[in-house]
Amino acid sequence: MNTAPLAPLTQIPPQIAAIADYESYARERMTDSAWAYLSGGAADELTLRENRDAFDRLRLQNRVLADLKGGGTKLNLFGLQLDYPIVLAPVAYHRLAHPQGELASVLGASAIKVPMVVSTQASIGLEDIAQAAQTPLWFQLYLQAERSHTLSLVRRAEAAGYRAIVLTLDAPVNGVRNREQRASFQLPPGIDAPNLRDIPSPSLPPARAGESALFGKGVLDTAPTWDDLAWLRASTRLPLIVKGITSPLDALQAIEHGADGIVVSNHGGRVLDGQPATIDALPAVTAAVAGRVPLLLDGGIRRGTDILKALALGATAVLIGRPYVYGLAAAGPVGVVHVVHMLRTELEIAMALTGCKTLADITPSVLWQRG
Repeated sequence: MNTAPLAPLTQIPPQIAAIADYESYARERMTDSAWAYLSGGAADELTLRENRDAFDRLRLQNRVLADLKGGGTKLNLFGLQLDYPIVLAPVAYHRLAHPQGELASVLGASAIKVPMVVSTQASIGLEDIAQAAQTPLWFQLYLQAERSHTLSLVRRAEAAGYRAIVLTLDAPVNGVRNREQRASFQLPPGIDAPNLRDIPSPSLPPARAGESALFGKGVLDTAPTWDDLAWLRASTRLPLIVKGITSPLDALQAIEHGADGIVVSNHGGRVLDGQPATIDALPAVTAAVAGRVPLLLDGGIRRGTDILKALALGATAVLIGRPYVYGLAAAGPVGVVHVVHMLRTELEIAMALTGCKTLADITPSVLWQRG
């Protein structure tokens, strides 16, 4: 029983040489309950595992004697000039991982110049995070039951200088989080979601035997629809990126309703278990979208080679979630910096060894095909 988590590391030990090495160090610095929340998935966690396993099934084709002079990983994404195609994904309640929460995360993000997506359910207010940031921020949004509450969050993000809205679509209800249930997860005293303090939270009483858990209780009456996406598009001038798409049909609908970008995501395996890995869903979405808007991908990224594979199948950039949160838990801002630096370095090495001078050179040809 992990009742007394260790303090964050003051320096990175040489034993941490890859993203996977951070997991055990992070585990020792979280309570059992916090670990269940941040590392777990839905139900049997099939999708959580598949996000990782699917990357491992893809093989790379090395190339030799390529002219790599003048290469690099720079890109333009929603008006931002980025040095490399990595973004920190929205993750709720960073204070479960580190006492300073999102303030520590954004300090690391600023040091390594990586954009960060701030969760609606951040454990620090969105304005305080923005004040501490020296890197571009995007605001992750959940549509609220009342449009006035949604608009209030958007206006706060605009006023605080956020550069885009990332609208999460794939969680109208929470998934079945058995790992959290077994750990009796509850937010500890002193940790909450400041951005939502003035917004009523819909309550769903437990269903008794013989009763419906959802239908007929009103909770789905205010679930978002495509009309809400169109309304939001008309309500802000910020780029609107929709997150949680795995269906090509949904991708096309999102574009028709005003999305400026799409994140191919299954919520890190935390909502609907049994979905395919995002890297397996990506090719069909890429084909349907046909370059009309940028595609991003999250779920399962643990190596720079994973980023290369995602870009080869149509992603413009990737989002990472658990990796940087593990770095945060283990070593605070320095851990965040180290995680991103390792991924960027591994991506550049993978590009060189597959003959790719720039991101534009990363095509499906870098993936090995059985002859």
